[in-house]
Amino acid sequence: MAYVATRGGERAIEQSQRLFREDMGAITPERVAEVRAAMPYLIDRVMGEASLYDEDLAALALAQTGGELYEAILLLRAWRTTQPRVAVADPVTQDGLFTHRRISAAFKDIPGGQVLGPTLDYAHRILATEVLSGETHMPDPVTPAARPAPAQQPSVAAWQADNDLLTAAKPDDTLGNDIPDVTREPLLFPAKRAHTLQSLARAETGGVLALGYAAQRGYGQAHPTVNELRLAEAEVMVTHPRGTQFSAGRVKISEAEVVKKKGTQLELGFSATMGWNEVKVIAAATLDLNSEGAPKGSATEEEFFLYHTEGVESSGFCIHFKLPHYVTFQSSLDAMRDAKAKKAAKEKAPEPAE
Repeated sequence: MAYVATRGGERAIEQSQRLFREDMGAITPERVAEVRAAMPYLIDRVMGEASLYDEDLAALALAQTGGELYEAILLLRAWRTTQPRVAVADPVTQDGLFTHRRISAAFKDIPGGQVLGPTLDYAHRILATEVLSGETHMPDPVTPAARPAPAQQPSVAAWQADNDLLTAAKPDDTLGNDIPDVTREPLLFPAKRAHTLQSLARAETGGVLALGYAAQRGYGQAHPTVNELRLAEAEVMVTHPRGTQFSAGRVKISEAEVVKKKGTQLELGFSATMGWNEVKVIAAATLDLNSEGAPKGSATEEEFFLYHTEGVESSGFCIHFKLPHYVTFQSSLDAMRDAKAKKAAKEKAPEPAE
């Protein structure tokens, strides 16, 4: 009987997978290319949360899972673990980034100026319903700037440090394989600074947003001001074993600095991630800023927000409730029935004679 039940379960599982794939239809190179071209910001989010920068693989993961983000990220993370690590790139500095967008809410006139870049911040949110009637929605042409902004821009925090507004962070000389890696080492608390920033970089966007928003609404220790928000491309510089240094290409990154006043100085929170994802880095930098001295169990306590914004683990834990829990549930029912039987027996028992 057990063997028959097992075989029947296997067949049902196989059929359920076939049904899913039948609903999805054929996954072709053209379909993957369409996903990549049509949803670049979604591709960026998947790459950032999977800790793997490859637009084609991210598009494939989305196409293969029908856009189910957690499954797509899990697929990409799993694939990543099968790949060798051939080199560690040189450190990237803010003033060396090829900057597409750089704004500050703290200062109007920042060194290098405000660079709006690609954004819908100032657009009307109007759905292009004419597309459903057969028309084509075309973007307005971009007028080239009379004087383009410089590609490299200084860090606002560095300028503030030069003006004695905040204390500059001490440079970290750790390089190569000596850099702590949260994908290879367990996350322990208090967390290493590298692990904190890495965990926030690959954290689930919605979870980071929820906790960052909670901190901004009064459930944290400070309401931040965006010191600098930047969308850029980073040159991946690698040193060949023979000593030759070369560029392996560019990757898109987002970074945010947020500040709060503390005495006579500003205190800095920071976050960066692969791909362009502004809301995530602002919320993550807010959590970083609020983590020092956060009460135990609060939304801004480091242990709380680093564990609970790990999208693959948290979604996996919630999703596992769909799997069979027959034994544990039946055990609970048996305990309930036993308690009811004992209660009924006690109620039926005659009163002791006086």
